[in-house]
Amino acid sequence: MAQQQDTQPARRSRTWFDGAWHEGAFACVSPATHGLWLGSSVFDGARWFDGLSPDLDLHCQRVNRSAEAMGLAPTMTPDAIEALAHEGIAGFDGQTAIYIKPMYWAEQGGFMGVPPDEGSTVFSLYLFESPMLEPTGFTLALSPFRRPTPEVAMTDAKAGCLYPNSGRAITEARARGFDNALMCDMLGNVAETATSNVFLAKDGVVMTPIANGCFLSGITRARVIERLRADGVEVIERSLRPKDFLEADELFSTGNHSKVVPITRFETVSFQPGSFYRRARDLYWSYAKGEAH
Repeated sequence: MAQQQDTQPARRSRTWFDGAWHEGAFACVSPATHGLWLGSSVFDGARWFDGLSPDLDLHCQRVNRSAEAMGLAPTMTPDAIEALAHEGIAGFDGQTAIYIKPMYWAEQGGFMGVPPDEGSTVFSLYLFESPMLEPTGFTLALSPFRRPTPEVAMTDAKAGCLYPNSGRAITEARARGFDNALMCDMLGNVAETATSNVFLAKDGVVMTPIANGCFLSGITRARVIERLRADGVEVIERSLRPKDFLEADELFSTGNHSKVVPITRFETVSFQPGSFYRRARDLYWSYAKGEAH
């Protein structure tokens, strides 16, 4: 069978592993690796763009908390991870946005191979070029799949094993002509999109699902809430149902990948990028630029 051509544009990447930088996506796991075989991997995602790396320190702190929640023993301090990230960024040309991904996983397992052996924890830092999405927005379908509760999954960690559930939600939504999926928790309250946190605005008030342990309450989410409130906007964290999003005046999303972007349709209801979305985006970029000085 003829080999399929890769249609993705080439992107530069660098990997820090085992005490050294390697060009490209360095191969650092084997089929016997617990993280690959049984899913004991955690990661975080920070961004560098336009000379800025907002909240990089918080992302470096969170990856260590995720490791501990997975039963791993972090081998790097957050400060050391942050310093490595800046060192790695300096090896790029500064023209394209970079995704910064620190990772931990276990090499070996404990009893019968199932739990991770914390003494075998491995660290890697992967940086790759990844342009920011244009803020044109995306569409949402209500997903039939739910976010798990803390009793059944590692919801207090940014864990790789959680993402296949988000992946199947996106696949189902795209099969119906949407870009992304709005996911509920096991009680039917809205949790997040399959890739990011979500906000609505209604009658001059901004609302977002209250963090209840079923989804990751994001660093960008917290920063946007803080900036909006400081600018005089009422922001309420509360339980929300899909009906609230259908009846909203506007919707937008926050996340590490592209920070603040509008949502242009949820199921049958279309939305225009609104004033609260624009305010949130402007305030976030103003914060990011101010933090850099």
